[in-house]
Amino acid sequence: MDSSIVLSTFSLVFLAEMGDKSQLLAMTLAHRYRPGPVIAGTFAAFALLNLLAVLAGGALAELVPQELVLLVAAGLFLYFGYRSWRDADGDHDADPEAAAGGRGLIISFTLIFVAELGDKTQLAVIALAAGTGDIWAVFAGGTLALWGVSLLGILFGCTLLRRLPQHWVHRTAALLFVAFGLLALGHLLLAAGAPLPAVQA
Repeated sequence: MDSSIVLSTFSLVFLAEMGDKSQLLAMTLAHRYRPGPVIAGTFAAFALLNLLAVLAGGALAELVPQELVLLVAAGLFLYFGYRSWRDADGDHDADPEAAAGGRGLIISFTLIFVAELGDKTQLAVIALAAGTGDIWAVFAGGTLALWGVSLLGILFGCTLLRRLPQHWVHRTAALLFVAFGLLALGHLLLAAGAPLPAVQA
């Protein structure tokens, strides 16, 4: 394993993902659920995504239709946007879901996996693995970078965000989820080749 490839992959992926939707998702999830399950679910999702990227390579896009991924992602984001907005007026201190470690792990894994499947970072990992030929160095660098970026978001979500009024954070999270859902639907329409609505003069 070439350490220079590990370092270059780490640097590229870390900078590309800083402030990206995966970090914002991790931040939001860590505010709602206990950090341990969110870390476990997020780390597992990224490890599996990068493993698929370096092993399956370009065949990954053919194995998983982009339209299906976008549809599932849009549905999940819109659903969690609805849930977060609804929960903004609830009693969060007694929220049983926040204490449910297994639920937090599953939701974190599912959201991160679906959101990042076929994303620019995974495509970059595929390209780096193909270009360098050292798939395990690329896997190590990319995975460590994604773990690092997500961990920063999770630490922010479970510390600083919890000092803010709960309804502000939940409504902001709801808008964030809805925005990601609408973005996924927009990409779905583009992928399907749907014509854009004409603008009336």
